Amino acid sequence: MKRLSDMTTFRLGGPCPEVHDCAEPDTCIAVLRDLHARSLSCVFLGGGSNVLASDEGIDLPVVRYVSETVKANRDGSMVQVTGSSWLDDTVRTTVAWGLDGLVMCSGIPGTVGGAIAGNAGAFGQQIGDRLVEVTVCDRAGRVSSRTPSDLDLGYRSSNLIERGEVVLTATLGLTPADSGTLAARREEILAFRRDRHPDWRNVPTAGSFFKNIEPTSNAERRQAAGWYLEKAGALTLREGGARTFLRHANIIIAEPPCTALEVWTLAHRMALAVRDQFGIALQREVRLIGHFPDAATWSTGAGP
Repeated sequence: MKRLSDMTTFRLGGPCPEVHDCAEPDTCIAVLRDLHARSLSCVFLGGGSNVLASDEGIDLPVVRYVSETVKANRDGSMVQVTGSSWLDDTVRTTVAWGLDGLVMCSGIPGTVGGAIAGNAGAFGQQIGDRLVEVTVCDRAGRVSSRTPSDLDLGYRSSNLIERGEVVLTATLGLTPADSGTLAARREEILAFRRDRHPDWRNVPTAGSFFKNIEPTSNAERRQAAGWYLEKAGALTLREGGARTFLRHANIIIAEPPCTALEVWTLAHRMALAVRDQFGIALQREVRLIGHFPDAATWSTGAGP
């Protein structure tokens, strides 16, 4: 059996019965139709960078839609890219083409499809701001097109996961710009991330665990969950091999032999600390795979 720990940046998670690696849209469609013909559902994974998989694993097949090379083409300022392409590699490609609109995603792990599903972004911008259209496939292998308005895009959210759809391809509307200026901006962002975030290629982590806090009025900006976590003492918390990253209180790292349950328990303690001190209920950004205690209650915001 394959293990989810081999497919997530947290490097945690138990077994799964089968894994289907797909790089191309046609391959992904064929796999999903075959699973549907066998009356099997599945779990979608891309780069595995924003998930926490349970120690017990799952009894469903995993469809892993990821490509080691960028599969993109451009028509003027319009770019079509597969959802399996790595996001940061796609940013690098568009910068080289002299197209602006994705540079804020520099250094963000995961695939383009995963980024759209979570409406990833930084510095007040989201990938959904540049989205023109996506082609999606559901677990039955049915293919359809969606516009941004169909996706219920919000802060770090869309309806793609709820609908059980994977992004096969995406069309992005970008803006012509000087490639040298874009490359310099990209390097600034990468340096910023290196200074404040662990290197997910070498350190087991899923990135920010909680969403930033929504403003209470149109005049306000989102407030960083990390600020509240730091003030609530999250940097001093530890649960087995799970601890917060010392330069960013909203990031949990898993030091071997950490378990997923330890990460989950630490996250609960962090959320409780913020709730007790500030009366704020933090919302998870990390997606769960498998069973975790009280997960349904927490996901509604009813409490950690």
